[in-house]
Formats: sequence, C-alpha cells, structure tokens
Amino acid sequence: MSDQTIAAAVAAAVAEVGPQPGPLLEVLHAVQHRLGCVPEEAVPLIAEALNLSRAEVHGTVTFYHFFRRTPAGRWVVQVCRAESCLSMGGDAVAA
Repeated sequence: MSDQTIAAAVAAAVAEVGPQPGPLLEVLHAVQHRLGCVPEEAVPLIAEALNLSRAEVHGTVTFYHFFRRTPAGRWVVQVCRAESCLSMGGDAVAA
C-alpha cells in the first residue's frame, strides 16, 4: 500500500467524520473500510489530524479486536466463544 493511498484514505476519513467530539473510532472504521485495515503508516497521520498522540491511536487500534493491522483474507469467519454458544456446540463449529 503506498503512502499516498494511506494519506488519501486518512484525509477522506477525517473529512467524512467532521468536527465530532471524540472521532477516533469513526475515523479508524472509515480508514479500515477504505484500505481493508489500519496500517501502521496511518497511525501518525490519524494522530496528527485529530491532535492525539501516536500512543493513543495505536492503543485504540490494538485494544479493539475489530480493527485489523493487516488486510483480512478473502473470507472472515467469527465464532462466538461465550458460554451460551459453547453449550450449544460452538466448539464443534470452531473445529
């Protein structure tokens, strides 16, 4: 992914969200939607655009499981691991 592509995606995401209070999650979702992930190269651009530290942005990306740092495969499969799902055969589905 080129630096220009990443910069364009970040700029579009920030412009799309606008002056909302606390827009980081929305910007991260928009960047991931455009690029398929939130690459490390996007973190400093997002931090600068939102006047946040790189650590805040990186911490948010790594804390939430739904943000990817590399593009996902062709198919993404998610299996519930909660007790109620496990009791209904979730382990068999995962296997």
